[in-house]
Amino acid sequence: MMKPKTPLTSLGASGLLALTTLCLTFYLWMFLHAETQLGVAALLVVAGLVVAGARRYGLMARVEQAGEMHVGQSRLWAVASVLILVVALHDSHFELLMICTVLLFTTACLGLTMQFGFTGIPNFAGAAFFGIGSYTTAVLAEHTAVPHLLILALSGVVAAVVGSLLILPVLRTRSHYTALVTIAFGILFKTFLEVNDTLGGPQGLHVPGMSVLGFEFNQGFELFGADVSFYVGYTLLALVICAAAYLVVDVLRRSWIGLSMDVVRTDETAAATFGLHIARWKVLSFILGNFMAGVAGSVYGMTTEFVAPNNFTFADSLLMVSIVILGGLGNSLGLIPAAIIVLVLPEKLQFIQEYRFLFYAALVIVILLFRPDGLIPRKTRLFFKERASA
Repeated sequence: MMKPKTPLTSLGASGLLALTTLCLTFYLWMFLHAETQLGVAALLVVAGLVVAGARRYGLMARVEQAGEMHVGQSRLWAVASVLILVVALHDSHFELLMICTVLLFTTACLGLTMQFGFTGIPNFAGAAFFGIGSYTTAVLAEHTAVPHLLILALSGVVAAVVGSLLILPVLRTRSHYTALVTIAFGILFKTFLEVNDTLGGPQGLHVPGMSVLGFEFNQGFELFGADVSFYVGYTLLALVICAAAYLVVDVLRRSWIGLSMDVVRTDETAAATFGLHIARWKVLSFILGNFMAGVAGSVYGMTTEFVAPNNFTFADSLLMVSIVILGGLGNSLGLIPAAIIVLVLPEKLQFIQEYRFLFYAALVIVILLFRPDGLIPRKTRLFFKERASA
């Protein structure tokens, strides 16, 4: 990547962030609105050419520099971009559902990032913990009077508690052996749902819609004379949850906790030699990651109003893993573009619908071969920036 020849001023960096956000928002609006296969293909070609040109002439480096100069502004612009899309697509059910799904899967993948990218725990049962959150919500919302906002938190807690059953085998195994443990758990979870008539068996369960202070999320409404899709409420809720999860993960990454987790992932023997409690950091990342997946699954269940075992298969876990790997292992920022590629692209390119899982597998293989660090590689920690830049 070509480095910028002249450093950006603070005002110039702010303007560049604003312009980049508006351009990306407009592009996403066009992409979500594209209905013909030719139109989608043309937009993909344009995106490829723009990215290649931006890298060639150093614009990508300038945007990256602007983001580093104004981290808070870049986050606010990202939230503003979603809000602009929600306003622009206020009456488009399918497009809003896509945005909501991307935000919820990003939240679940933030939990996987803590496990994969921070402490090196290969969790291939992400869809199972996502499903635990959905099923917990279905049961509590249907048979109890617990407030729905509290149900979201309880669903995450249940996912974390169930995940604690795997803590012992996770701590006693490493690498692909840990992956096998989580794969086995995911398969057992799906089988348990299929044979359990109390939880609906193969037919699944109905999930009541979200209700907060008398406002029913599953009912559309009018605002200033315009019809507003009922998915708007869920999309805004998903945005709040995703932003909160991102903030938690980013704060942990920048702290001594994140540093300790990095050491555990890099070399457990060296970490133990320097007095780090390996089990403590693995347990923290595993439980917190499963909590995030459970909360995201809770909102997803209410959004779709239905849960079934076939919604939480091993293939769905691989989908989440592909998002984490594509975005850049350990890098939270890359999850959103990766989720858009993995979730939205097959929906827009209808001819690969039947082969979407083949597409995910091929995507992971290509990334591992040609760009193992993902779309946005995770940067090396710099504790002495002044000395590094000197």
